[in-house]
Amino acid sequence: MSRRKARRGLSDAGLSFLDIICCGFGAIVLLLVILRPSQPTVLEESPIQDKGQVRALQERLFEIRGQVTYLETELNAKQEQLGKENTRVAILRGELDALTARKASVEDYGADDATQAEDLQLALQTLSLEMKRLLKGRKKSNEYIGGVPVDSEYIVFIIDTSGSMFSRAWGKLLDEVINTLRIHPTVKGIQVMNDQGQYMFPAYKGEFMPDSPSRRRQIISKLSGWNAFSNSSPVEGITTAIRQHYDKNKKISLYVLGDDYSGRSVRRVLNIVEELNGGNKRGEKRVRIHGVGFPVHMTTNPAIRSNAMRYASLMRELAEQNNGTFIGLNNLR
Repeated sequence: MSRRKARRGLSDAGLSFLDIICCGFGAIVLLLVILRPSQPTVLEESPIQDKGQVRALQERLFEIRGQVTYLETELNAKQEQLGKENTRVAILRGELDALTARKASVEDYGADDATQAEDLQLALQTLSLEMKRLLKGRKKSNEYIGGVPVDSEYIVFIIDTSGSMFSRAWGKLLDEVINTLRIHPTVKGIQVMNDQGQYMFPAYKGEFMPDSPSRRRQIISKLSGWNAFSNSSPVEGITTAIRQHYDKNKKISLYVLGDDYSGRSVRRVLNIVEELNGGNKRGEKRVRIHGVGFPVHMTTNPAIRSNAMRYASLMRELAEQNNGTFIGLNNLR
């Protein structure tokens, strides 16, 4: 009996020791949990899969670049114009001072030369009016600028968006579009399509967009990255523009900008446009057709050069028959 009690005592003591050790470890773990909470560990970062967001950011980048290009061009043009007007004002001031001194000498000499005094007074008034006009920034109205008639109330851009234009002449094209908008400071409506007849703004298909400074900035912004499909022929764009926008009560101008014509027959295109673009009783066409040629394909290769020559021939004839002007650029700078 005594041996059993001794063994039972030893067993109870071992279990009690294990209980104490476990409780101690548990307390230590509990203290670590309370005092030093662990932060969640990032095992793997999930990449952004939202391609739509990336595309929206890219479009916004193109829009900002287009706005910067437009504003820089506008700023350069304003500065150039301001410099010219400042020079003109300085010249007029010099002439005014000279005439003023001359008039004073005549008056001091005597009143026997009244005619000369009156002439000097008239010249002074003319110079003063000219200086006031320049300082106020007034512009004389003119229906022709650089040989291009600008009396139209509605304008349509037909732009060659082929790879050759987009890769080699797009910067120059943006400049020409901006210059064209500048010579038409205010119009009743505006539209932009490519040479396939595809609209830049499909929501306004078949109708004119209202003109405004913000609309013009939007056009330049979107045009800076507009790379729609093209077959290097302006025929589809011209015929689509006339069919969908012709109105005998509206003065409309088409501005065709491109570098080549892949079609075979120039005469056939002239006949089609002649049927679509009827004239009034005086023979004046309601839709003017202007053309701008970019020297992208003016190389020594006869096959490539022939398309450029056909484009120039086509646009020259279309402009002549439809009360417009064709301008062939001699460089892309």
